[in-house]
Amino acid sequence: MESFVTRKQKIVKYRDDRFEELDDEVAVEFPLTIVVDGQEFATMVCTPTHLEELVIGFLASEGLIRSSKEIKTISIDEHRGFAYVELVTKQSIQKEFYAKRFIGSCCGKSRQFYFYNDMKTAKTIVHSTSVHVEQCFRLMRLLQESSTDFQATGGVHNAALCTPNDLVIVRSDIGRHNTLDKIYGYCLQHDLLLSDKLIAFSGRVSSEVLLKVSKMGIGIILSKSAPTTLALELANDLGITIVGFIRGHTFNVYTHPNKITGLQEKNIVI
Repeated sequence: MESFVTRKQKIVKYRDDRFEELDDEVAVEFPLTIVVDGQEFATMVCTPTHLEELVIGFLASEGLIRSSKEIKTISIDEHRGFAYVELVTKQSIQKEFYAKRFIGSCCGKSRQFYFYNDMKTAKTIVHSTSVHVEQCFRLMRLLQESSTDFQATGGVHNAALCTPNDLVIVRSDIGRHNTLDKIYGYCLQHDLLLSDKLIAFSGRVSSEVLLKVSKMGIGIILSKSAPTTLALELANDLGITIVGFIRGHTFNVYTHPNKITGLQEKNIVI
């Protein structure tokens, strides 16, 4: 039985000096248009799983809501690709604050960064949650072991909400930013405390990813990939620790290394 994440596709594979026809797993790409109080808000391209979480997290990340309790009703029409949201307190979407745009799955070209609502909703992290060097390696290993959809397709990103000791939830999507919106939506639905949590992440830490982590109120992001310059500037300003290139037994600490314990044991002065 096919999942909502992957779909079987006939392909012709070349290996060992010959061609063969076989079935391959391909990541599903699904357009979802969000309509808020009868007004089209945005269209995103995503993996069609945990769509209610995705919508709630996205609306919170965009600054339209702060709590899931601000949503009166939400319904997902998966056949037509629409999410209909009715807010408890209706509000008009002011175009100068929310630019209408198409949010694609491709990296780097889908959105402008630092809208007005980003400045309103980005949080400076002041709490002192920390994680040990060895815990960084363990959490990234657990994320990779749980990434069965990536192993099947090579076409999705993964993110996990974590404590320093374990994964809390894992979400997959063709868009890295969508994985964080799904996690944010889950947290809002379940009123989770986030000040003691961190994010383990499979993809590049862009400014958009960093801002989403900030809006969740989380102060540490671990990634197997690299950050961008703007993400580092924002992380320095907002008090967020970025640990990148976690591979094997190496990683880079780019910002606020004081939140990574065990560095002193490795004779690293911070």
